Amino acid sequence: MNRCLAFLILFIIPAIAFCQPPSNEATFENICLTDTEQILLKLINEYRQQNRLKPITASRSLSYVARIHAYDLSENFKLGSSCNMHSWSAKGKWSPCCYTDDHKKARCMWDKPRELTNYPANGYEISFFTSYKYPSAEAMAKDILEGWKKSNSHNEVIINKGVWKDIQWEAIGIGISENYATVWFGEVEDPLGKPCKE
Repeated sequence: MNRCLAFLILFIIPAIAFCQPPSNEATFENICLTDTEQILLKLINEYRQQNRLKPITASRSLSYVARIHAYDLSENFKLGSSCNMHSWSAKGKWSPCCYTDDHKKARCMWDKPRELTNYPANGYEISFFTSYKYPSAEAMAKDILEGWKKSNSHNEVIINKGVWKDIQWEAIGIGISENYATVWFGEVEDPLGKPCKE
């Protein structure tokens, strides 16, 4: 049985798994990748290299958006609602939206990097939920990536296949809070550089 519940646009993989300790809401000034986030970034880039793709540079701005969204999901998202995990609550300094499978609110996702940071382009998100308690940061990061690899829609985003084949990712942000993980991809380098490491 799969141990993940992952969302990308309208695709859902039912399953079960868990995460890491609760994360306090990040500020842009202190955005640093945790051990799990660093390992997930490394695994994603290794997987891309196996597919003859260049690694993606970590983005401070997209990592901030990823962390804030993971935090919002962990605090406010209700599983089983008509709004999927690309939704944003009304409990923060951002524009809320209920992202549904018909993609009518896609701009809510695309615009979040510009809304929350000075990142100058769209952002594209893949998300993960787990209820499993992992024995290590590495085990969690591996399970997240394996879940996405088993989903054709997520896999295509990560390795630029299908509708993403003509796009080159220049920036990536990773955020994990409690039992939620989000990864954001961007087509433009982040002018504010990389996040620090915890």
